[in-house]
Amino acid sequence: MKIGIVGVTGMVGRVMMDLLDKRNFPLKKLYISASKKSIGKEFFFRKKKHRVIGIEDVLLKKPNIVLFSAGSNISKKWAPEFEKIGSIVIDNSSAWRMDPSKKLIVPEINAYLLNKNDKIIANPNCSTIQLVMVLYPLHIKYTITRIVISTYQSVTGTGKKALDQLNNEENNNNNVKKVYPHPIYQNVIPHCDSFSEENYTLEEIKLMKETKKIMNDDKVNITATAARVPVIGGHSESVNITFKNKPDVDLIPKILSNIKGVIVLDNPKKNVYPMPILAKGKDEVFVGRIRKDNSFHNSINIWIVADNLRKGAATNAIQIAEYLKNIY
Repeated sequence: MKIGIVGVTGMVGRVMMDLLDKRNFPLKKLYISASKKSIGKEFFFRKKKHRVIGIEDVLLKKPNIVLFSAGSNISKKWAPEFEKIGSIVIDNSSAWRMDPSKKLIVPEINAYLLNKNDKIIANPNCSTIQLVMVLYPLHIKYTITRIVISTYQSVTGTGKKALDQLNNEENNNNNVKKVYPHPIYQNVIPHCDSFSEENYTLEEIKLMKETKKIMNDDKVNITATAARVPVIGGHSESVNITFKNKPDVDLIPKILSNIKGVIVLDNPKKNVYPMPILAKGKDEVFVGRIRKDNSFHNSINIWIVADNLRKGAATNAIQIAEYLKNIY
């Protein structure tokens, strides 16, 4: 297969290229693209140099699959162009996620929906992916009626400039342009993405809308608060779930342990629970702190952590490509 990566110099793009190698994805050619200022840069892939080329040049190569991680505007402009030549686009931006004609895919949950007519496939938001990996099997078992989500999101979710801001603030270097409206070092900012007219951030809206689409259930009531924390390499989520049917809290760890890609770390007496430091660089979603919510009927609390650059972005996209490879 011929594979393209659009946005290869970004944090997610670099991980995509790395995972194609580590997961032994079978490809004949790899074409990498980025912004005009990056054209000509070279990266090693499978011990060979690959030069960054323009997106127009990637289009001329007619790749079988193109992994997009270059922002919504680029995706909206160029994904249809690749679709015209028969390429399959797996897009990591928010451009197509809520488009009713496009499928929003987490392979472990709904890859079976894909068919040969799908040429633009949406990769969900990073915080959504790790959430639904845990929620979906519980929804199947007990039927979820309401979800309250609080996220604690790594600066890597914003990108390299945010990581630079954190590092510069830690080193007392305040001469660099800030990505966030406030310091992030030794701080927590309850503000991920821009605010809507109802004072929810776009990140919170993504969580609410994308979760319903992936779980294929608009009846689930969802509310969310997303915060940015000075952490590198992992998003954490505190989730309160209410079910239609009474859940067996003792059975839930067993249910989740049987889900591919989910690891249960839940032994509070021995200080065993998910943390970003444990999830960093890993493809799995980690869940723990599973306990009954005594304040409301049929409710539980759980804690979910995953590396937002891996399963939250690059890994999920590569898994979609692997699924497509097998069905085509």
